Amino acid sequence: MRVSVETPQEPQARGPQADALVRHATNLFEHYAQLNRRFSVEDINSIVAIKTAARLSDMLAAHLVTDSQQQQDLLETFDPLERLEKICVIMGNEIEILELESTIRSRVRSQVDRTQKEYYLREQLRAIQEELGMETSSETEELRARLKEKSLPPEVMAKVRKEIDRLERTPAQSAEVGVLRSYVDWVLALPWNERSADHFDIEETRRILDEDHYGLEGIKERIIEFLAVRQLRQQLASRGGQANSESQGQILCFIGPPGVGKTSLGRSIANALGRKFARISLGGVHDEAEIRGHRRTYVGALPGRIIQSMKTVGVRNPVFLLDEIDKLSAEYRGDPAAALLEVLDPEQNNTFTDHYLEIPYDLSEVFFICTGNVKYQIPRALADRMDIIDLPGYMFEEKVAIGIRHLLPKVLTEHGLTPEQVKIPQSVMQHIVSDYTREAGVRNLERQLATICRKAARRIIENPKTYLRITTNSLEQYLGPPRYTLTPTTQKTQIGVAMGLAVTEYGGILLPVEVVTLVGKGDLLITGQLGDVMRES
Repeated sequence: MRVSVETPQEPQARGPQADALVRHATNLFEHYAQLNRRFSVEDINSIVAIKTAARLSDMLAAHLVTDSQQQQDLLETFDPLERLEKICVIMGNEIEILELESTIRSRVRSQVDRTQKEYYLREQLRAIQEELGMETSSETEELRARLKEKSLPPEVMAKVRKEIDRLERTPAQSAEVGVLRSYVDWVLALPWNERSADHFDIEETRRILDEDHYGLEGIKERIIEFLAVRQLRQQLASRGGQANSESQGQILCFIGPPGVGKTSLGRSIANALGRKFARISLGGVHDEAEIRGHRRTYVGALPGRIIQSMKTVGVRNPVFLLDEIDKLSAEYRGDPAAALLEVLDPEQNNTFTDHYLEIPYDLSEVFFICTGNVKYQIPRALADRMDIIDLPGYMFEEKVAIGIRHLLPKVLTEHGLTPEQVKIPQSVMQHIVSDYTREAGVRNLERQLATICRKAARRIIENPKTYLRITTNSLEQYLGPPRYTLTPTTQKTQIGVAMGLAVTEYGGILLPVEVVTLVGKGDLLITGQLGDVMRES
């Protein structure tokens, strides 16, 4: 076998272009060596000292190029400048990759260093707190565990996490610790998704209302109708995928004189619906902060009464009774009636914001019931949002029945007596109602029965075998002489006497007006204040 071998002559690369390319390749190699750090100082110096393009390209290819295809391509390239230019492209690509690796490595190292630093500092802080007998770390861990167990909205979850982190970083001697801990406790104690089972049955509701209240038949029917409409609205909203605020309808409001059972009606509604009950008295409230709460910048700040009651009941759908809503008053610190507009408006109360919490809270599932004595004192904006039901005073027969069925057993139990020890017949109850009370409700009747039970309790203690039966003759021994006398409904017609009629929420009475003629100048003289009263009315 004969082979013909020809030794190629490599062209000599000289001139400014060759010098520039050699200098550029040398700079790229120095940059590459700084990033790679696998070349020794001697290797770097020996390569940098080469000034010819052919020798430099061969040396760089031997140290840098590891891919077989690139190596074959360089071997087939005879021109030193072209070969060195290809090596420069390869070094440029490697430098970009090394720079990206360095950036990623530094980013990962910084994150790891930060995590390790935080862990190290937390361990040091925990050791110092254990030496000083402080419990801050364990308290924050407990708060985080409680937060993990609660199902909160995302924005509330982020807010609480931020406050817990602040609590952990705050020194134990700082006054801010108590404020932060109290705030987190309040947010975690509120019912965000807890609900009670809601049910409505017309017959069961009627039975509960009849059991708790005597009479008021028209009022009971009106309440049942209101609850039925409300239940249908909720069912329609749930089928249509609407929000709870769109299914609530108007707010129920009971208006009537004291003692007619407005508060107890609200409690009966809660029992009929199977919901928890909370009562908020608004009588004399004159500060907006009572409704919306105080901001946390104040010392001893607390949420308003609405949020406090939500924490007490522990569910999102209780029955709230806002008592004495007609006795709100306004002053320079704000108008609580204006703050109640957001609470009672179904279009707004799903994002009720308390000044203390500073996060929206959903009140759309709360069943609000308001009570008051007079209608005209309720602000017009509030009255427009309510379905007002007027409760008249009880009739004479209703008071007697309420006294026998409800008040007497209650008062006997409160005074430790049994029905066998003290008996009050119906005829005596009629005398108590007519001769010792004059009211629209039955509170004063309950007080008179309590007076009888107190005196009876003393006699029974003195003689344990005593059994008392109150009669009309012995009634004055317990209650004293009668305080009121009934005006006869019929009087003999007399000349000069005109009958007037006075009607109030406590009852009515006949007013005889007498006229007498005297010798004089012919003027009309009115004695007493009856004329002024009738003129005003």
